[in-house]
Amino acid sequence: MSGSNGCNRIERALMECHKRIPFGPARESACKHLNRGLAQCLVSLACPHESEAVRTLCSSGGTALKRAQCQEAQLSLSVCLSSLQQQ
Repeated sequence: MSGSNGCNRIERALMECHKRIPFGPARESACKHLNRGLAQCLVSLACPHESEAVRTLCSSGGTALKRAQCQEAQLSLSVCLSSLQQQ
């Protein structure tokens, strides 16, 4: 992963975290937020509309309608990511 993809800063921070902390539970704990942040960044670049829909619709509980919309948005995101894996 390289280039100007918008996630470079998080990627560099994660790489530094991995360099500083030996493999094992301590690294998992210390680098967890960076792993999650990089994953979210990459997903939002790959499927921006679907990612935003999940973020918006699934951010809190809400009505049965909102929960159904959240599930639909999650499915759309899953389909988008799956389609990219098959390319």
